[in-house]
Amino acid sequence: MHPTIERMQEVVAKGDEALIHQLLAEDVQFLPPTYYSTWTGRAPVAAVLGHVGQVFSDFRYRRAMGDGKDWALEFQCKVGDLDGIGVDLVTLNDDGLIQVFEVVMRPYKTVGALRDAMMARVMTDARFLEFKNALS
Repeated sequence: MHPTIERMQEVVAKGDEALIHQLLAEDVQFLPPTYYSTWTGRAPVAAVLGHVGQVFSDFRYRRAMGDGKDWALEFQCKVGDLDGIGVDLVTLNDDGLIQVFEVVMRPYKTVGALRDAMMARVMTDARFLEFKNALS
């Protein structure tokens, strides 16, 4: 398994933004399961993933499938008292850093709870207003 993927499995569940930051390419793209939009850039993506790590509980990767630059990591988690299952689709760049990080997840009710919890957190994190303004 690629060392970045091994490290990712260790740090994503912790929600440690600084550790996540180290794994991301400067121009990383993050495609969340909660809406059809893309976050771009190391700082905003690390911040989003840091918050996700705090919203999920009982998070664990169940298996990893892939080779070279393309990986799929199946996970299970809870959002509040709701169970969730998902897959992180990860593409690494030539330097072995995460270039694209897309999350697909089910069931719908859990994704809705994740969206609500993330919106509440983002609204209280002043950095997200800066990120949004920088992306506009």
